[in-house]
Amino acid sequence: MRRWLPRLFSREDLIALLLCLLIIALLVMSAERAPEWIYQGF
Repeated sequence: MRRWLPRLFSREDLIALLLCLLIIALLVMSAERAPEWIYQGF
């Protein structure tokens, strides 16, 4: 199991993944409410 793990995730891939997750978490936590333009058609 440990043999394919380094092939699947290199150090750069892990850094990029963590950065992406951090940005998504910041966007979710900073949004106070859902944008109103989503509900304009309803």
